[in-house]
Amino acid sequence: MAGSQSCEVLERVVPGGGRPLIITEDPALLDDLLRLCAAAGAEAHVQHAVPEQSGWESATLVLVGDDAARRVRGAPRRDGVFLVGRGPAEPAVWQRAVELGAEEVLRLPEAEAELVDRIADVVEGAGRPALAVGVIGGSGGAGASTLACALALRAARSGQRTILIDGDPLGGGLDVMLGGESAEGLRWPDFARSRGRVAAGALADSLPELHALRVLSWDRGDRVVVPPAATRSVMAAARRRGGVLVVDLPRRVDEAVAEVLAQLDLVLLVVPGELRSVAAAARVSAGVRMHARDVRAVVRGRCPAGLDAEAVAGLLRVPLAGEVPMEVGLPGRVAEGEPPGAQARGALARFCDGFWQQALAAGQAVTA
Repeated sequence: MAGSQSCEVLERVVPGGGRPLIITEDPALLDDLLRLCAAAGAEAHVQHAVPEQSGWESATLVLVGDDAARRVRGAPRRDGVFLVGRGPAEPAVWQRAVELGAEEVLRLPEAEAELVDRIADVVEGAGRPALAVGVIGGSGGAGASTLACALALRAARSGQRTILIDGDPLGGGLDVMLGGESAEGLRWPDFARSRGRVAAGALADSLPELHALRVLSWDRGDRVVVPPAATRSVMAAARRRGGVLVVDLPRRVDEAVAEVLAQLDLVLLVVPGELRSVAAAARVSAGVRMHARDVRAVVRGRCPAGLDAEAVAGLLRVPLAGEVPMEVGLPGRVAEGEPPGAQARGALARFCDGFWQQALAAGQAVTA
C-alpha cells in the first residue's frame, strides 16, 4: 500500500567514501563525538595522535579534541579540521586552533546540531544545494498546482535531478495529477514523527518516482498537519540532494509553510488575468513576502482591460517572472492522464523551459 513503508528508512546510516577522524584521549568527549557521528550516519576512525599521512589526508573531516591539540600541531595543513571541546572556550583554545589550522572551534553541547550537520554533509558528499522554487496561487483556481507539476516535469526531462513537493494538504494530491496515486513510496504523514536530520539520498529513494521525478505528496488519509520541525528536516534534505526542488504551496501561511518559504530561493505567485484575482493575490503576496526572500508574479491568461502583465506585477509590488497564455485543451488532457507540461510545444512547457534556462544559469553564476 502506498505510504506503508516505515519512516525509519530515512534515519539509516548513509555510506560515505571516507570516514571522519577523531583524535582525542578524553573518554567523555570521545563518547560524545562517536554519538554525534552515529547521528550523522558516519562510522568514525579514532586515534590518540596524528596518524600516518595517508590516514590524515583521506579522512572526510578531522575532529581534534582540546586535549590533543598540542599533539596535532605539527600535522600537515588541510581543510575540514575542527577543534572540539566542552564548555566555554578559554583564550588558549583559540590560539591552539590557529596553530593547527582548524576551520572552527566547536563547543559542546551548544554546537552539537551544527557538528552533526557538518559530519553528515561530508558523508553525503554535499555539493551545490538544489535550486528551490515555490509556486503559490494568488487566488483559488489560479493553476498553481498545474504550473508546479509542469515546472518539475520540464526540469526532469531536461536532465535535472528533481523533487516535487506537495505543500498543500487540501489540494487533492499532486500524485493524483501525475497519475501516481497508487505508486509505492512514502507520503507526508509518514514524516510526521521525523526528528532531526533526514538523509538526502534516503529521502529521494523512499519517494514515488513519477515521470522521472520524485514526488512527495499527501495520502488519502485524514492527517493534514506535519510538525514544522519535520517539515524543516524534509526540506533541508531535499535541498542537500541538489538539482531542482519545486514546492506547490497553499495560500495560507502557517508555521510549517513559513519553514518552507524560508528555504526557497524563489516563489512564483500565479495570478489569473482578472480583477478579483489580482485583488486576492495582493493579500497573498503580502503574507508570503514576510517569509520569502524573492517573490515574482506569473500572469496566466489575458489581463484585465487597461492592464498588462507588468502593471499587474506592479500592483502586487513584485517583479514579473513572465506570462503564460491559456493552453487550449490542457484541462482535458490532464483529466485523461497526461501530466501538465508534457506537450513540448505548448505554452506551459515553453514557459517552464525558458524559466529553467534562465534560473539555472543565474544559479550557476552566483555559485561559480
